[in-house]
Amino acid sequence: MIQNGRVSLPVRNPYTGEVDYEITPPAPEELAGICAGLRAAQVKWAAAPLEHRIEVMTRWADELDKAYGKLSAADFTDTGGCLISLMSPRIVAGSVRSWAADAPAVLAAAARDGASSIMPSISFRTQLVPYPLVGVISPWNGPLMLSCLDPVPALFAGSAVIVKPSEVAPRFIEPLMETIRAVPELADVFTFITGDGQTGQQLIQAVDMVCFTGSVPNGRRVAVACAERLIPVYLELGGKDPAIVTETADLEAAATAVLRGAAFGTGQVCFSVERIYVHTDVHDAFVALLVEKAQALTLNYPDIDSGEIGPFGYDRQARIAGEHLADAVAKGAVIRCGGPAEQLGGGWFMRPTVLTEVTHDMLLMREESFAPFLPVMRYRAEDEAVELANDTPYGLSASVIAGTPQEAARIGERVNAGTVALQDTFLTLFKTRDVGTNSFGDSGLGGDRTGPGSILRFLRKKALMTQSAPPAPLVRPSVPARPA
Repeated sequence: MIQNGRVSLPVRNPYTGEVDYEITPPAPEELAGICAGLRAAQVKWAAAPLEHRIEVMTRWADELDKAYGKLSAADFTDTGGCLISLMSPRIVAGSVRSWAADAPAVLAAAARDGASSIMPSISFRTQLVPYPLVGVISPWNGPLMLSCLDPVPALFAGSAVIVKPSEVAPRFIEPLMETIRAVPELADVFTFITGDGQTGQQLIQAVDMVCFTGSVPNGRRVAVACAERLIPVYLELGGKDPAIVTETADLEAAATAVLRGAAFGTGQVCFSVERIYVHTDVHDAFVALLVEKAQALTLNYPDIDSGEIGPFGYDRQARIAGEHLADAVAKGAVIRCGGPAEQLGGGWFMRPTVLTEVTHDMLLMREESFAPFLPVMRYRAEDEAVELANDTPYGLSASVIAGTPQEAARIGERVNAGTVALQDTFLTLFKTRDVGTNSFGDSGLGGDRTGPGSILRFLRKKALMTQSAPPAPLVRPSVPARPA
């Protein structure tokens, strides 16, 4: 559809299957104007004391609280009724208030001053200079929460931020922009735009740093585009997270944790459990418990306000899941419960699907499925479990459930993943304020996205060096005569 000379994009409702929304990306010249305005306002924003940014951001947190109903409703529609939508506005407001409390100490600790250890007459001090304009490209699976994860610390650092969320889930943008516009000082340096991959490519050409969350193939394209411009890029990409269950584990607790880790959000979370390795001595008992618990979960259809499992947020993902499942069955996997995706009322749903007799030559054990699959594979020795868990190009997160925390930790230390949950799964959300991590393999690139140090990504370190002695003249130093 053409609107004001620009092409608008249709947006499908993941629950009904209907196209009931549309977005209109900015024209290239409009995007350039938006970025120029943000850059101009950023100068004053960065020059203001940190206390000013804290006061402004705290007012925004209050606006987020007031708009909880609108924000959660829009996000709920974007995700087809995912439970995370009921928490997302409060998670964002909590992040703002956490950074308001933490930023002063973190930035103070990053500052350095003293005398040169090489030349005592030279003193130094550091200056932290924010990147003027940060571009964020965020995904569809947690649209509100994930679109704000990077901007919040960037704004506290003194950067201006422009965000392009996924074109699949854009309904939350307008109610969120209402909260931003309610704080004029913030609206000057923080905005959202709509658009697809083409708009994302244009955005990369207009900013000083990029934070991208999405698939590995798209992440590679973003990385190449940023490399060509020699600007920093931070990537959080896919996962194929393993869970190891030892023979000493509490199987009841393990089955509960693994099911939650695999089925929450219909498995459409980057750190969902996607591979399960269980000691052969307890394999059958664990599978029986897992099937029982999986069958007890219900779809949020026909009542969107009931049930634990929503539709696929993106119909293309349902097709990928179907391909992975068909491939596994063709290669000998046995479906113990659940099964192929089903279309109900226009949306695509999949019940938690437990499989056994799986192997690593199957797509659902190799490639990110983003579906509520629970493929269970036997192992016989600890070394084998670790080898299987590490047999992947991904390394985002992992889980180990054992008889004791000490046993779980011993195994977890050998697993190649940025975050390893011990005695539970799906703990990644709870590290955000406290600890930074790195991804392994193809799961990401760049420094800490969480923890106190994550704000430092948005700041360049500058050293101011002062000489208190007379400048040294340029003379040839006296050296012993060279041997004949």
